[in-house]
Amino acid sequence: MRKLLLLATSALLGLTTMSAPVQAAPPSQLPLTITNNSGRSEAVHLYITGVYNGRLGYVNESGQFTPWTGGTNPPSPAPDFSIPGPANGTSKTVQIPLNLGGGRIYLAFRDKLKFGLVPGGLVQPAPWAGGDPNRDVLFDWSELTFDNGGLWLNSSQVDMFAVPHSVEVTSQSGATKKAGELVANGRNQVFDQLEQAGGDWAKLIYTRSDGTRLRALNPSKGLDEGLFSGTYFQDYVSSVWSTYENTPLTVVPYQSEPDRKYTGRVSGGVMRFTNAAGEQVGEFQQPSTRDVLNCDGKLFAPNDEVGAIARSLCAALHRSTLGFLHTQPTYDASEFYTRATANHFSRIVHANMADGRAYGFAFDDVGGFESLVHEPNPRSAKITLTAF
Repeated sequence: MRKLLLLATSALLGLTTMSAPVQAAPPSQLPLTITNNSGRSEAVHLYITGVYNGRLGYVNESGQFTPWTGGTNPPSPAPDFSIPGPANGTSKTVQIPLNLGGGRIYLAFRDKLKFGLVPGGLVQPAPWAGGDPNRDVLFDWSELTFDNGGLWLNSSQVDMFAVPHSVEVTSQSGATKKAGELVANGRNQVFDQLEQAGGDWAKLIYTRSDGTRLRALNPSKGLDEGLFSGTYFQDYVSSVWSTYENTPLTVVPYQSEPDRKYTGRVSGGVMRFTNAAGEQVGEFQQPSTRDVLNCDGKLFAPNDEVGAIARSLCAALHRSTLGFLHTQPTYDASEFYTRATANHFSRIVHANMADGRAYGFAFDDVGGFESLVHEPNPRSAKITLTAF
């Protein structure tokens, strides 16, 4: 959700030169309907977490927020706050309270999820971590923020790909926006194509003892588990830095401000950026594979112009366009993932989305290629578990 909130900020920046649209006051609660078209017979369990009035907690079916209390080190079990989900072919509507931020809606099949409490915080399921009690549970989640700016709702593969589901929002006028829907048989195709890619890409798939392919980890999590090479991007990054010793790189990070440009050049192994006035605004040393996969470390992106440049660099490295296209970001998706060193997990997930949009890495929202819907005046929202 950190990335989603940054996206919201960027979207608002793009409106600074335009008249503000007429926006109705948002409802105090927003109905969100979960429809189960999965074709599966297992029970579905729902969980809603988030931040409300600065407190971490959970939301029940009727939209009541309860803050977490207690917690120990090591973590103690959280109380069961599951909501019975819809059976196959049916729907369940829950209420989302206004001003819920950093929200997640977990969707689990058959088995309930286990959460933990620490002082002041919640330990969320992390099946890529050794010893996590949810490793053999089939589950996924969507992310949301609902505030005076409207609703932001997205599916995400930033940590893993597991349960196919689409997200949808309907405006007060009845217009609908939708994202995250896979093509027919898309889930199997994602797993099959990762297996066909071989090497560390195939290692990202986790299969339960009963033969169910539960999830494919994002390579950022595969790296943490020792399943993915810690030097995967090293040679590519080195070649990029060498390229910009002699060729200038232009970064235009704000799509709504095409004249706001930054020029990057490498000297002494450091990529330095200047603005139109020739003033240096930031610099970047060569990032590691971990930095690239997490869009962090030497690519850390604060919420300022340096962060906007970092986001563009990280997206271009994932998409294999940096070093080849010298104005970034590029908005031509046909150029993405076309070279040997790229985030092929993200490529495969995007290729199996009906609209080509996904959250294959943290800054996949650069250029608007993420599986997000935003509606300033929402009337209702929907998550659909699609067939698999």
